[in-house]
Amino acid sequence: MPKRRSIPRKAIYRLSVYLRCLERLKENAIKSVSSEALATAAGVAPPQLRKDLTYFGQFGTRGLGYDVETLARRIRDTLGTTHLQPAVLVGAGNLGAALMAYRGFAPAGFEILAGFDEVPRRRGQRPPQPVLPMNRLKDFVRARHIKIAIITVPAAAAQDVANQLIRAGITGILNFAPLVLHVPEHVTVNNVNVAIELENLSYFIKG
Repeated sequence: MPKRRSIPRKAIYRLSVYLRCLERLKENAIKSVSSEALATAAGVAPPQLRKDLTYFGQFGTRGLGYDVETLARRIRDTLGTTHLQPAVLVGAGNLGAALMAYRGFAPAGFEILAGFDEVPRRRGQRPPQPVLPMNRLKDFVRARHIKIAIITVPAAAAQDVANQLIRAGITGILNFAPLVLHVPEHVTVNNVNVAIELENLSYFIKG
Protein backbone atom coordinates (compact mmCIF):
# COMPACT_ATOMS: atom_id res chain seq x y z
CA MET A 1 0.00 0.00 0.00
CA PRO A 2 1.46 3.39 -0.93
CA LYS A 3 1.96 6.13 1.61
CA ARG A 4 -1.20 8.14 2.12
CA ARG A 5 0.62 11.34 1.18
CA SER A 6 1.26 9.90 -2.32
CA ILE A 7 -2.47 9.78 -3.10
CA PRO A 8 -3.89 13.06 -4.48
CA ARG A 9 -6.24 14.90 -2.13
CA LYS A 10 -9.11 14.79 -4.62
CA ALA A 11 -8.68 11.03 -4.94
CA ILE A 12 -8.87 10.68 -1.15
CA TYR A 13 -12.14 12.62 -1.19
CA ARG A 14 -13.51 10.30 -3.87
CA LEU A 15 -12.48 7.24 -1.84
CA SER A 16 -14.69 8.54 0.96
CA VAL A 17 -17.57 8.86 -1.50
CA TYR A 18 -16.97 5.32 -2.81
CA LEU A 19 -16.98 4.00 0.75
CA ARG A 20 -20.39 5.52 1.46
CA CYS A 21 -21.76 3.98 -1.72
CA LEU A 22 -20.36 0.60 -0.70
CA GLU A 23 -21.87 0.89 2.77
CA ARG A 24 -25.28 1.50 1.20
CA LEU A 25 -24.80 -1.58 -0.97
CA LYS A 26 -23.96 -3.64 2.12
CA GLU A 27 -27.11 -2.39 3.84
CA ASN A 28 -29.07 -3.76 0.89
CA ALA A 29 -27.26 -7.13 1.03
CA ILE A 30 -25.53 -6.56 -2.33
CA LYS A 31 -22.26 -8.51 -2.36
CA SER A 32 -20.67 -7.42 -5.63
CA VAL A 33 -20.78 -4.35 -7.85
CA SER A 34 -19.40 -3.44 -11.26
CA SER A 35 -17.11 -0.46 -11.75
CA GLU A 36 -19.77 1.12 -13.95
CA ALA A 37 -22.48 0.80 -11.28
CA LEU A 38 -20.25 2.03 -8.47
CA ALA A 39 -19.02 4.95 -10.58
CA THR A 40 -22.59 5.95 -11.41
CA ALA A 41 -23.58 5.84 -7.74
CA ALA A 42 -20.56 7.98 -6.84
CA GLY A 43 -21.10 10.46 -9.66
CA VAL A 44 -17.77 9.85 -11.44
CA ALA A 45 -16.69 8.29 -14.72
CA PRO A 46 -15.77 4.56 -14.58
CA PRO A 47 -12.16 5.20 -15.76
CA GLN A 48 -11.72 7.70 -12.91
CA LEU A 49 -12.97 5.17 -10.36
CA ARG A 50 -10.67 2.45 -11.66
CA LYS A 51 -7.70 4.84 -11.58
CA ASP A 52 -8.49 5.87 -8.00
CA LEU A 53 -8.66 2.26 -6.83
CA THR A 54 -5.27 1.41 -8.35
CA TYR A 55 -3.62 3.70 -5.79
CA PHE A 56 -3.91 0.95 -3.23
CA GLY A 57 -4.01 -2.29 -5.20
CA GLN A 58 -5.69 -4.17 -8.01
CA PHE A 59 -9.29 -5.12 -7.36
CA GLY A 60 -12.18 -6.58 -9.24
CA THR A 61 -12.69 -9.61 -11.44
CA ARG A 62 -13.55 -9.17 -15.08
CA GLY A 63 -17.20 -10.04 -15.52
CA LEU A 64 -17.87 -10.19 -11.78
CA GLY A 65 -16.95 -6.71 -10.56
CA TYR A 66 -15.79 -5.80 -7.05
CA ASP A 67 -16.52 -7.68 -3.85
CA VAL A 68 -18.33 -5.03 -1.81
CA GLU A 69 -17.08 -6.06 1.65
CA THR A 70 -13.47 -6.52 0.55
CA LEU A 71 -13.32 -3.20 -1.28
CA ALA A 72 -14.97 -1.33 1.61
CA ARG A 73 -12.47 -2.83 4.05
CA ARG A 74 -9.48 -1.85 1.91
CA ILE A 75 -10.75 1.71 1.55
CA ARG A 76 -11.26 1.96 5.32
CA ASP A 77 -7.70 0.67 5.80
CA THR A 78 -6.40 3.32 3.41
CA LEU A 79 -8.38 6.11 5.07
CA GLY A 80 -7.38 4.94 8.56
CA THR A 81 -10.97 4.51 9.79
CA THR A 82 -10.97 0.84 10.75
CA HIS A 83 -11.22 1.91 14.39
CA LEU A 84 -12.60 5.02 16.10
CA GLN A 85 -10.29 7.97 15.58
CA PRO A 86 -10.38 10.27 18.63
CA ALA A 87 -10.74 14.00 18.05
CA VAL A 88 -11.20 17.23 19.98
CA LEU A 89 -13.17 20.34 19.14
CA VAL A 90 -12.22 23.90 20.01
CA GLY A 91 -15.00 26.49 20.14
CA ALA A 92 -18.10 25.21 21.94
CA GLY A 93 -20.53 27.85 20.63
CA ASN A 94 -23.65 27.05 18.63
CA LEU A 95 -21.85 25.32 15.76
CA GLY A 96 -19.36 23.53 18.00
CA ALA A 97 -22.08 22.24 20.32
CA ALA A 98 -24.10 21.00 17.36
CA LEU A 99 -21.12 19.10 15.96
CA MET A 100 -20.39 17.56 19.35
CA ALA A 101 -24.00 16.34 19.56
CA TYR A 102 -24.01 14.95 16.00
CA ARG A 103 -24.26 11.15 16.03
CA GLY A 104 -23.08 10.56 12.49
CA PHE A 105 -19.35 10.71 13.25
CA ALA A 106 -19.08 7.33 15.00
CA PRO A 107 -20.35 5.26 12.04
CA ALA A 108 -17.75 7.06 9.90
CA GLY A 109 -14.98 6.14 12.38
CA PHE A 110 -14.57 9.31 14.47
CA GLU A 111 -15.25 10.23 18.06
CA ILE A 112 -15.12 13.73 19.55
CA LEU A 113 -13.86 13.12 23.08
CA ALA A 114 -14.17 16.67 24.40
CA GLY A 115 -14.69 20.28 23.50
CA PHE A 116 -12.53 23.20 24.62
CA ASP A 117 -13.47 26.83 25.04
CA GLU A 118 -12.36 29.99 26.79
CA VAL A 119 -15.82 29.95 28.40
CA PRO A 120 -16.40 26.22 29.10
CA ARG A 121 -19.93 26.59 30.50
CA ARG A 122 -22.30 28.12 27.95
CA ARG A 123 -25.94 28.68 28.87
CA GLY A 124 -28.44 26.51 27.07
CA GLN A 125 -25.85 24.23 25.42
CA ARG A 126 -25.43 20.72 26.77
CA PRO A 127 -23.28 18.62 24.43
CA PRO A 128 -22.80 15.01 25.57
CA GLN A 129 -19.02 15.40 25.88
CA PRO A 130 -17.29 17.55 28.49
CA VAL A 131 -16.38 21.13 27.55
CA LEU A 132 -13.05 21.95 29.17
CA PRO A 133 -10.99 25.14 29.59
CA MET A 134 -8.22 25.80 27.07
CA ASN A 135 -5.47 25.39 29.66
CA ARG A 136 -6.26 21.67 29.72
CA LEU A 137 -6.01 21.20 25.96
CA LYS A 138 -2.38 20.16 25.63
CA ASP A 139 -2.40 17.59 28.42
CA PHE A 140 -5.71 16.13 27.23
CA VAL A 141 -4.53 15.73 23.63
CA ARG A 142 -1.16 14.26 24.55
CA ALA A 143 -2.50 11.84 27.16
CA ARG A 144 -4.91 10.34 24.62
CA HIS A 145 -2.61 10.53 21.57
CA ILE A 146 -5.18 12.55 19.62
CA LYS A 147 -4.16 13.69 16.14
CA ILE A 148 -7.38 15.28 14.78
CA ALA A 149 -9.02 18.54 15.87
CA ILE A 150 -12.01 20.59 14.73
CA ILE A 151 -11.84 24.39 14.94
CA THR A 152 -15.13 26.28 15.28
CA VAL A 153 -13.90 29.57 16.73
CA PRO A 154 -14.16 33.09 15.21
CA ALA A 155 -11.57 33.99 12.58
CA ALA A 156 -9.67 36.29 14.94
CA ALA A 157 -8.89 33.39 17.27
CA ALA A 158 -8.39 30.61 14.74
CA GLN A 159 -4.64 30.93 14.09
CA ASP A 160 -3.81 31.04 17.79
CA VAL A 161 -5.99 27.97 18.39
CA ALA A 162 -4.30 26.16 15.50
CA ASN A 163 -0.89 26.97 16.97
CA GLN A 164 -1.92 25.56 20.34
CA LEU A 165 -3.28 22.40 18.73
CA ILE A 166 -0.11 21.84 16.73
CA ARG A 167 2.07 22.30 19.81
CA ALA A 168 -0.08 19.67 21.53
CA GLY A 169 0.60 17.19 18.73
CA ILE A 170 -2.39 17.62 16.40
CA THR A 171 -1.54 16.90 12.75
CA GLY A 172 -4.99 17.05 11.13
CA ILE A 173 -7.34 20.04 11.43
CA LEU A 174 -10.89 20.49 10.17
CA ASN A 175 -11.25 24.26 10.06
CA PHE A 176 -14.65 25.96 10.10
CA ALA A 177 -13.20 29.43 10.72
CA PRO A 178 -13.26 31.73 7.65
CA LEU A 179 -9.48 32.12 7.67
CA VAL A 180 -6.57 30.51 5.86
CA LEU A 181 -4.45 28.89 8.55
CA HIS A 182 -0.67 28.89 8.34
CA VAL A 183 0.63 25.53 9.50
CA PRO A 184 3.82 23.46 9.19
CA GLU A 185 4.19 21.10 6.25
CA HIS A 186 3.43 18.01 8.34
CA VAL A 187 -0.01 19.35 9.35
CA THR A 188 -3.01 18.88 7.04
CA VAL A 189 -5.88 21.39 7.10
CA ASN A 190 -9.29 20.85 5.51
CA ASN A 191 -11.36 24.02 5.34
CA VAL A 192 -15.15 24.15 5.56
CA ASN A 193 -16.48 27.55 4.49
CA VAL A 194 -20.26 27.57 4.13
CA ALA A 195 -20.32 31.10 2.69
CA ILE A 196 -18.01 30.11 -0.16
CA GLU A 197 -20.14 27.05 -0.92
CA LEU A 198 -23.28 29.23 -1.03
CA GLU A 199 -21.53 31.70 -3.34
CA ASN A 200 -20.66 28.79 -5.59
CA LEU A 201 -24.29 27.66 -5.66
CA SER A 202 -25.42 31.22 -6.34
CA TYR A 203 -23.35 31.31 -9.53
CA PHE A 204 -24.95 28.14 -10.88
CA ILE A 205 -28.56 29.01 -10.06
CA LYS A 206 -28.60 32.56 -11.40
CA GLY A 207 -30.73 32.95 -14.47
